Amino acid sequence: MMPHVRDNANGMYLLSQGSGDAVLFLHGIPTSCRLWDGVIERMSGTYTCMAVDLPGLGRTPKTRKGFGELNTIVAKLETLRLENKVERWHIVGHDAGCAIAVHYAHQHPAHTGRLALLTPSIFPDLQPFFLFELLRKPVLGELMAPLVNLIFWKLVMRRTLDGSQAGRDILADFRAPFSGPLGAWRLMSLLRWGRPEEVLAAVPVLLPELPMPTLIFHGAQDPAVPASFAARASGLIPDSEMVITDSGHFLPINEPAAIAERLLSFLDKSKVEPSWLVAAPWSAPVN
Repeated sequence: MMPHVRDNANGMYLLSQGSGDAVLFLHGIPTSCRLWDGVIERMSGTYTCMAVDLPGLGRTPKTRKGFGELNTIVAKLETLRLENKVERWHIVGHDAGCAIAVHYAHQHPAHTGRLALLTPSIFPDLQPFFLFELLRKPVLGELMAPLVNLIFWKLVMRRTLDGSQAGRDILADFRAPFSGPLGAWRLMSLLRWGRPEEVLAAVPVLLPELPMPTLIFHGAQDPAVPASFAARASGLIPDSEMVITDSGHFLPINEPAAIAERLLSFLDKSKVEPSWLVAAPWSAPVN
């Protein structure tokens, strides 16, 4: 089935493929909606799979606030839902996309079916990837940007993705906004999205108030985000379960078949009307 792609009214690039209940996929930094190719391919026979390029990534232009203002991105996603006449969708996030997913689900519980968080980089004690931390430092970041950009895309990401044509295509899509003479400094600018201890400070408070069933994935070989983040999220979200996979940071690329299979099983349970839609806004689901 050929995907439908377009730029929606609020400036974000949208990919939509399949039919059935809607699932919104949110990628992290510095990837794009192509992160979900293998998962969407396996799920689009059952669901309408919608994936966006977040600001400054893929085909979506960078905005002034970027990832530093999560509520602005949430508002854009809500506009996207209304534009596409989606009554309720499931939300699936990866990495920084998990923080956006949590904020959206908290603000719009009536329009969120189920929630899945892959590699949840959502706590204020998050330590940025060491190469990215170099770019976040004034002056040093400007000086090191060309070298860091080269090492990250040519070495780190090539080792992460397989050498297939599909893997090379996905890598090229991820890298596209950061190519050309100014690409290294565009990456530097994007990564200066704010201080994790400030931007992510509200997330732990929101987690116990999420009423929807939530599935949390973590890769046992992830060098960037500690497994404790997934365990903490699972401990704070009332109706949640955790899945550990034998993969690295980019679960949707490392294990697309396993992720899609588990998501299909998890989302299929939602065919029963969610109890929190008829309960008080922040009540825990009734079993």
